[in-house]
Amino acid sequence: MTDPIADARDRPLADTTAGRVRGITGDDGIRRFLGIPYAKPPFGARRFGVPEPVDPWDGEREATEFGPTAPQNPYRGHLATFIDVPIVSGEDILTVNVWTPADAQDAPVVLWLHGGGLERGAASQEGYDGSTFARDGIVFVSANYRLGAEGFSVLDDAPRNLGLRDAAAALAWVEREITAFGGDPSRITLMGESAGGALVAALAARADTRRMITGAIIQSAPLEVAPVKKARRASDAIARALSVDTTRAGFSSIAPRELSRTRAQIVGESTLLDGPAGFALVLDEETLPGSPIELLRDAGVPLLIGTNTEEYRLWLSPETVAGISRAKSATIRRLLGVSGRATRAIRAAFPGASPGEVLGQAVTDLMLRGPATRVAASRACATYVYEFAWPSPVGGLGAAHAVEIAFAFGRLDSDDAVRLNGSDAPATLALQMHEAWVSFIRDGDPGWPPYAHERTTKVWDLPDTVGPQRRTGIVDALM
Repeated sequence: MTDPIADARDRPLADTTAGRVRGITGDDGIRRFLGIPYAKPPFGARRFGVPEPVDPWDGEREATEFGPTAPQNPYRGHLATFIDVPIVSGEDILTVNVWTPADAQDAPVVLWLHGGGLERGAASQEGYDGSTFARDGIVFVSANYRLGAEGFSVLDDAPRNLGLRDAAAALAWVEREITAFGGDPSRITLMGESAGGALVAALAARADTRRMITGAIIQSAPLEVAPVKKARRASDAIARALSVDTTRAGFSSIAPRELSRTRAQIVGESTLLDGPAGFALVLDEETLPGSPIELLRDAGVPLLIGTNTEEYRLWLSPETVAGISRAKSATIRRLLGVSGRATRAIRAAFPGASPGEVLGQAVTDLMLRGPATRVAASRACATYVYEFAWPSPVGGLGAAHAVEIAFAFGRLDSDDAVRLNGSDAPATLALQMHEAWVSFIRDGDPGWPPYAHERTTKVWDLPDTVGPQRRTGIVDALM
């Protein structure tokens, strides 16, 4: 005979404004509600349109499995060794997932936005499981959003930054619905890595979405926004390849899978250094009227922002780095606008670095550490800066892009974490870093002084340290 009280604990219910959802309680006591739609499927007549509210449903909706994955191409080559995105078929891609303590009431909330270069990724990736945050009293929410051509095409007659609009709709869902899951809608922190961090920065930069949050965590994020002419290059390339107009009608005439396949053919096996234009956030009066680098200056919410020492080592294989000659390194640096002063500072900071490593460090600081530093230096509101420096022993990664994610989540045992960090990553460092993230979400303070005039920075390594920002000669020469 079943126990109705135990069943209710194992299969918890939550009442949202669209209808009831029934989740599941894990052996760890954490309640999970997965695959809850926050907007209608963006296909058919709604393709390349703004996200629309879901229709209410009758009865209970099962919320025990992740929703479908946004259309995308799998990772290839070097990146495929380290990152795996589970593909779930279906059109109901605009969904959120909630992990919450069984006894949560007015708990702080975090909304996680995944990375993947605006073209790949999913909230269902194993490394993004929110149970460690829920264990520590945080209601954790993750969201899918449109990617690639579906989410970031720049078309003549379609709304722009659709993936960003999706993220804003997910944030609005959290504010509206999170009370039903034990969260406090007045204590929402945004958190994202890479492209997800760029979306977080954009939402924190906008007055309409910033009013919904109390803080933001931005991990290894590109913070620039492209003008229309530059941002539409990826869309124009697809249109030329398919002989269609760069319009809503033209792109809607092509199936999402075919758009993705065409994009994959255009990109081929290129690298960060020699690939065609990628998708980007675009300047748009309605959704992003300026660069977050500038707009975050006056954003009155605390920020936790940082980068990894060797971001480039995820994007460029050891063979690619070793094959970059001194002449090629110099040519690309000139094209990127890296000054001789910055190059000399890199060589001084990394004695014995090869031409490829010099170029990689220039790319790291130009794309990520420099913009993060500009944001931190310009703000009056509390801004906490970190550098993740622990070197992964796997595949020549070192302190590469995305290596820090498992430490922030405090989950080193997932397959995602082991691919990037190996099986013997330091648990103590993960515990300390996760505790800092929880502290920031809960109290707006990760446990070290703000950046301010002293340029105070937390360095996550063995041992972890707090002191003046390192290698300032490089970022100052690039800013």
